[in-house]
Amino acid sequence: MSMERIGLIGAGRAGTALGAALAAAGYPLVAVSARSSASRDRAARLLPHVPVLTPDEVTRRADVVLVAVPDDAIAAVAHELPLTSGQYVVHLSGAHGLGPLQGLPATPVALHPPMTFTGADAVELWDVVFTATAPSAAKAVVERLVQTLGAQVQWVAEEERARYHAGLVHAANHLTTLLTQAFAVLREAGVADPSATLRPLLTATLDNTLRSGHHALTGPIARGDVDTVAAHLAGLHGRTASTYTELARATVDLAVADGRLDAGTAARFGEVLERYRTGEAPR
Repeated sequence: MSMERIGLIGAGRAGTALGAALAAAGYPLVAVSARSSASRDRAARLLPHVPVLTPDEVTRRADVVLVAVPDDAIAAVAHELPLTSGQYVVHLSGAHGLGPLQGLPATPVALHPPMTFTGADAVELWDVVFTATAPSAAKAVVERLVQTLGAQVQWVAEEERARYHAGLVHAANHLTTLLTQAFAVLREAGVADPSATLRPLLTATLDNTLRSGHHALTGPIARGDVDTVAAHLAGLHGRTASTYTELARATVDLAVADGRLDAGTAARFGEVLERYRTGEAPR
């Protein structure tokens, strides 16, 4: 079976990485469009043998048109392309389903690789689980494309795309926020290199949690150590205090559901956390 010709609209980090991976896997990458000088440089570096053409020319040469532009531009860019009913039009946004591609003659596909692309060099996609939303007519093409990359694909319903993306953002982006807060607390405590201090603990925790979920929970709440949490809150302030309090509440809920905390200890935690709920000093 001959492989679909791939056309790439936009040479951003994700699109270029995916285009290069598809080309390396044997798909014919027929052309790329690149507007900014950064995009042209990236295309020259990662897609050296691929002609840089206008979006219209890229579209006319391709069976699968990857619209790899910023989320807010997907609809406008896609609706200007000379697409036909024999083509597939694909965007790479996690936040959007098929909405931005509505009303186009081509078969629409939302195909999200949940990972961060640096744009520096070629990427390994073999451990990525792509998330796809598409009509059934596109399923075979999408599954073959992803499997050729050595990756996996899972399907999420159109109406669940926002919830799917919320889960990713809550895990990945909020982890950065959480660690940034923790770095600041450690620096205040006189720790010169918070990152080096936390690395072994975080690496083990992340690994354990990815493997066994909530069973990886350790620390004062899992042990029922109410006084320790009260002492923590006395030393925190501002947004960090309120974030700590809210996450501590969620952690108490987890430990109760797990059977690790009895109702009495949970209630004592509740009282301490309520007292500090707004980051106020102890009364």
